[in-house]
Amino acid sequence: MVELEGRAVSGYFEDAGRRVLAGQALGRDEAMELGRRVGALPAQGGEAARALLDAARQVKERHFGPRIGLCSIVNARSGSCSENCAFCAQSAHHHARRRGACREYPFIGLEAIVQAARAAREAGATRFGIVTSGKALGGADFQELLRAVAAVRGLGLFADASVGILPRRSLEALRDAGLGAYHHNLETARSFFGRICTTHAYDDDVDTVRHAVDLGLYVCSGGLFGLGEGWEHRVELALELRALGVPSVPVNFLTPIPGTPLEGRALLPADEALRIVALLRLLLPDRHIRICGGRPAVLGARKAELLTCGASGIMVGDYLTTPGESVAADLADLERLGLVPEPAPPAS
Repeated sequence: MVELEGRAVSGYFEDAGRRVLAGQALGRDEAMELGRRVGALPAQGGEAARALLDAARQVKERHFGPRIGLCSIVNARSGSCSENCAFCAQSAHHHARRRGACREYPFIGLEAIVQAARAAREAGATRFGIVTSGKALGGADFQELLRAVAAVRGLGLFADASVGILPRRSLEALRDAGLGAYHHNLETARSFFGRICTTHAYDDDVDTVRHAVDLGLYVCSGGLFGLGEGWEHRVELALELRALGVPSVPVNFLTPIPGTPLEGRALLPADEALRIVALLRLLLPDRHIRICGGRPAVLGARKAELLTCGASGIMVGDYLTTPGESVAADLADLERLGLVPEPAPPAS
């Protein structure tokens, strides 16, 4: 009976994959059912889990072929953030700095950003993100950011930025400076957000993403998984991102940080992380799904499996407050799997 049930579930995932490959978007009820079935899979492997991951791999290959996007970031202003996001070491509401989990410094400026961008380019990245703590970057620091965007583009990289909840006029200025992408995560589902952050409204984040999309910017917006959310929340987030029309979805896995409210949470199991990526690929078939924070901690020696279950990009180098993976090891994984880095833009 168990074997028959396993075959039936395998067939369900295979059928879902065929429908997505045929260009059929799963409706809300179908998406929720898919999430329920993914969440009900046994913890370890099995035929049905393999069918899910294989379906996601085929969808990724249909839309992105063997290409994998490689991006890198610089933490250009760290700590003292006014927001109380429960996972974040940079929040002034928590005690991560006191516990040695977060450095605190002001905006690093043009020269330091360009130096970090050169290192990222030499390591093989094609996208370079300038990231700052705080609800929003403004004033003289924002003007310096505009100059940095132009300088990073001149190095032959996509110059990206993640600098908070910005008004439309600031997003327009970034667009006019040649910004490659604006990054602003929703983090989790609307219905779960109040358990993670209470210092700003979910719609503040949504409005920033919507403005950036409306202005024609390439927008990266995704989430952080392992916060205690359920599979229904994961589907809800994916459908929100789909409705907003974002072309790129960063996926982060929680690394519990000492001094934050979520310091006691366990890491996601590797199999669950792989299934999250596969679920997102089936719900967002033509969107870039880029694996970012938490990859080494959650996947460990299995990190290359992310490249065969629907992911179309990875962040190389270090993250905001946690160490990343060896760039050479990531490039070796790509070569072994017959994958190739996405090309960089022409220098301007």
